[in-house]
Amino acid sequence: MFDLNKANHSKEQGSSLSDEERSYYLNAMGIQPWFSKFEQIEEVIPVEETSQAIEEIAEPRIIENKLPTQNVSQLDWQALQKTISQCQLCELHTTRTQTVFGVGNPNADLLIVGEAPGADEDAKGEPFVGRAGQLLDRMLKAIDLDRQQIFIANVLKCRPPNNRNPHTSEIVCCDPYLQRQIELVQPKLILALGRIAAHHLLLSQDSLGALRKRQHSYNGIPLVVSYHPAYLLRQPADKRKSWEDLLKIKNSLKNLV
Repeated sequence: MFDLNKANHSKEQGSSLSDEERSYYLNAMGIQPWFSKFEQIEEVIPVEETSQAIEEIAEPRIIENKLPTQNVSQLDWQALQKTISQCQLCELHTTRTQTVFGVGNPNADLLIVGEAPGADEDAKGEPFVGRAGQLLDRMLKAIDLDRQQIFIANVLKCRPPNNRNPHTSEIVCCDPYLQRQIELVQPKLILALGRIAAHHLLLSQDSLGALRKRQHSYNGIPLVVSYHPAYLLRQPADKRKSWEDLLKIKNSLKNLV
């Protein structure tokens, strides 16, 4: 039987993973060992985030005369959550069921940032609760983490209709909220899932593949770029690259702590 404690000890000593250890972690993510075959997805996956670039708008439009009465940068955790729940800065408030603030440990070492809520998230008010969220849970478990240990948020706090790409104006409206969440959590590491989250946090238009291969920081906080779980459901062959990113996160957290 595979001994996880022994495997963790061997990695702490700097030794490479054995075949048995590698299979354990890959199976936890739903990846076939050696990547000879990949799970076939037969149905259309409603995604929280597409892997396409942010939809460009010539002149981002923000609803006038609906700016927050408070300075978002001065809000505490509860006041921030209340402000987001009542936000009407963009037109998404007319189509949402509820806002999706985020979930997890407000003092987490790891902050995960996705794109925007999907239909399941809009209904429940929590990020990553559909099939992509289930895959994310398995990914976290593979590196000995769960939702109670980290904090998960999105660039947008409301669902775009039909899960379309966020408009630039919507991102502009939500940006102070995400900035304040990062300031309050004070994470030691940020994981940007998908191109839109990476582009927003890094102010970059480089491809996700290029961004994955480089070291980044957000206001002095180390930042890792990886694939969104919804994308991995559609392109399971890239789970191998995602596993490399997870190991990077596991090692980074160990060193930062």
